[in-house]
Amino acid sequence: MDLDGLLDFEKSGGLVAAIAQDSETGRVLMLAWMNEESFRETLDTGRVVYWSRSRQKLWRKGEESGNVQLVKEILVDCDGDAVLLKVEQVGGAACHTGRRDCFFRKLENGDVVDVGVQVFDPDAVYKR
Repeated sequence: MDLDGLLDFEKSGGLVAAIAQDSETGRVLMLAWMNEESFRETLDTGRVVYWSRSRQKLWRKGEESGNVQLVKEILVDCDGDAVLLKVEQVGGAACHTGRRDCFFRKLENGDVVDVGVQVFDPDAVYKR
């Protein structure tokens, strides 16, 4: 597959924004980052691979928790600096906090309310 010109990895220092969306429900699961290597591995394997900015290495989603993301569809934005990954979220949790998605803090009448669905205990899974 010729990807030349499809994504502009140089625009943001070698990274593009990657939005993971549940392919069945449409719910936004998370936002992460991809470099060219993680994008290509994602295309080659069908499993989502991100670039961890904090650890400065490839982050194969679910490598510790088992909550992998399987690619169903990939869309690229008009500027070539973001991708929308429609995924099957295996295991039910996309967030490292053990919640279904990373967007669980709702602003409501000046308060922050946790509306997340807890799927697993991160202390047990990540052996903290």
